[in-house]
Amino acid sequence: MAQPIPLEVAPRNAREELRARLERAPDEHAEAILAAYELLQEMHNQGLLEMARGVVSARDEILGTMAADAATPEALRAIRNLLFWRRILSSIEPECFQAIFESIPEGIAMATAPRAKPVTVLGLLRRLMTKDSLRATAAAVDFLESFGRRLHSGGCAPPRSPAP
Repeated sequence: MAQPIPLEVAPRNAREELRARLERAPDEHAEAILAAYELLQEMHNQGLLEMARGVVSARDEILGTMAADAATPEALRAIRNLLFWRRILSSIEPECFQAIFESIPEGIAMATAPRAKPVTVLGLLRRLMTKDSLRATAAAVDFLESFGRRLHSGGCAPPRSPAP
């Protein structure tokens, strides 16, 4: 009859395994270790390590101040406004913002450029009748109508003063 093969597993020495891994690490990760030393040195040169040490040592005071400031009605309104603007800004295509913000320097340059003739009402009316001016005017009127509708529906009430 077959005889079972005895299996004897040597006890695992976790400390010895860690020591062996640590001894192999400089050879296996030399480039990463050098990059980490260079980063650490640059952080030291820029004073970031001292700043981080200061933040860590004053963490209780910093957290207490932040918590006290965050509990004010102004801070709560600011946070709510930021969340609202995040939602609004994410709903607008970047090309629209690009068109608006690229036109600002161009418009300022045109407004401040020296003119050969003085600005006249008739000249302004002629410029207002161009396709581009009419498009911008229509967009401004659309915005104003929407804003007025929101004001009328009570969507923009001034903040209440806290009771004394």
